[in-house]
Amino acid sequence: MKNRTTYIDTYNTWITSPIFDAQTRAELASLGPVRDAAEIGDRFYRDLEFGTGGLRGVMGAGTNRMNKYTVGKATRGLGKYLLDTFGAEACRSRGVVVGYDTRNNSKNFADVTASVLSGMGIRVRVHSDARPTPQLSFSVKYFDAVAGVVITASHNPKEYNGYKVYDEFGCQLVPDKAGRVIAYVNGVEDYGEIDFDGDNSLIETVDVTDEFVNAVLKQSRYDNSTAKANLHIVYTPLHGTGNVPVSMALTRDGFTSVDKVAAQVVPDGDFPTVQSPNPEDRRALLMGIAQAGETDADIVLGTDPDCDRVGVAVKTVDGYKLLTGNQTGALLMDFVLSHTDLSAYRRPAVVKTVVTSELGAEIAKKHGIAVFSTLTGFKFIGEKITQLEQAKQTSDDERDYDFLFGYEESYGYLAGTHTKDKDAAVASMLICEMAAETKAEGKTLCDKMDELYREYGYYLDALDSFTLKGADGAERIMSMMKNLRSGESPFEKTKTVTDYSIPVPAEPGFGELPTSNVLKYTLEGGSWVAIRPSGTEPKIKIYYSIRDEDRAAAERKLEEIRITVKKKLGLA
Repeated sequence: MKNRTTYIDTYNTWITSPIFDAQTRAELASLGPVRDAAEIGDRFYRDLEFGTGGLRGVMGAGTNRMNKYTVGKATRGLGKYLLDTFGAEACRSRGVVVGYDTRNNSKNFADVTASVLSGMGIRVRVHSDARPTPQLSFSVKYFDAVAGVVITASHNPKEYNGYKVYDEFGCQLVPDKAGRVIAYVNGVEDYGEIDFDGDNSLIETVDVTDEFVNAVLKQSRYDNSTAKANLHIVYTPLHGTGNVPVSMALTRDGFTSVDKVAAQVVPDGDFPTVQSPNPEDRRALLMGIAQAGETDADIVLGTDPDCDRVGVAVKTVDGYKLLTGNQTGALLMDFVLSHTDLSAYRRPAVVKTVVTSELGAEIAKKHGIAVFSTLTGFKFIGEKITQLEQAKQTSDDERDYDFLFGYEESYGYLAGTHTKDKDAAVASMLICEMAAETKAEGKTLCDKMDELYREYGYYLDALDSFTLKGADGAERIMSMMKNLRSGESPFEKTKTVTDYSIPVPAEPGFGELPTSNVLKYTLEGGSWVAIRPSGTEPKIKIYYSIRDEDRAAAERKLEEIRITVKKKLGLA
């Protein structure tokens, strides 16, 4: 973090140096060093951190913003890492795949990325149009690239954009690899060394949407064409990348009654019809739910801008009910496993994160399936898939498993290994297949959820997220975590406290989990609470998973625990 004198000096450099283009200098000069001192401070008090999740931040001029220069710096560092790791010949032949979503400036940042890499002698394939993040992961393996980059800020507000890096296996960088890339990025100290002109002979546009959708269709689990035709679906891509691949997958899978929310099909980085393009938020699906009510649709699907998450609303006698990520994940776990010939696999396995409800794990265990747990973030599920694939290649019996399904509570799901990231295209298809089957049985997905609760116990899951912006907010979040670690558990009847900032053993044969700033309190009776700062946003998140006899009892327990946590963190 820079002191005030340092960041004012940096600001003055940006508005005077010819390294920066006229548009950037004009944007900053319009602020005025006195009138907008706080704004200048926020733009320059630090360099936008290239962390384990890549870059993510508000767009605009400044070192703490997403712009041509911070993207160029990240790409310059990545290029140096790739050249040193794989060599010039492999980088020129195998190259890097670059994708982007529908956000403002995403295409521009993708072009900057392609130009900087090509200027370093690295071949670049750029998606010909805005496409889902999981399709970028798929493309890396499809082209046998050395890496991939996608420009996206997922479901963040419109002011944000981001830059995510994928390894040669199509998996988002995990901490050990990210650490090496970060060192290279931090080594780029002079924006003047970045070649933004590039080498157009090394850049080509590609479109593997057909191939991606064909891979999605291989995960189909239900072939009743009559039931599929009878399911009435409303779908919204929330102005994002999902429209083309999700529509293709559903149509090719036999769903003939798919209505789209016309106003939200249009790609638009301002996301004008929603407060936030986040399918976890019921408000993002309100237009879809309203349309479904008019047409008596059975189900509403909404995918976020980069189409790696999907939200679901189900028609019930009381209106349309939004399923949580944990509920959808448990339903998918049950559906995939009960519609898979498990005898065809020597040791089938599923993967969940440590902040995901245990209901899905209990379902898997009843099927006799191995359950792996990873840290928060689907990149760790992707890493586990890669580990399992590599173990099979080396005939390592102890680690010889077949991945079937993985999910996290934040609406991310994956069946199959065509991608190493959560995939709303394959999830949307499977959700519709589940809904078609339950409708054919005279039930809804909510009815099916109640059946699971009766069999496994009631699970109530919730998430509180508190945004604390700026330097003061970051320091406050750090202080919260420090105070939690230095004191006793704030909860009665605590069985265990797991601090993931200290190495924690993974499953046998897989060493230890990477460290992460997460505290998890496991309580008697199967409930737990986990607290972690977000890795990509100025937030502290509190995850609750409450297990009890019924909903009323679980809600009472949740309210008590919420009050305790907020008081402990000074957020009441």
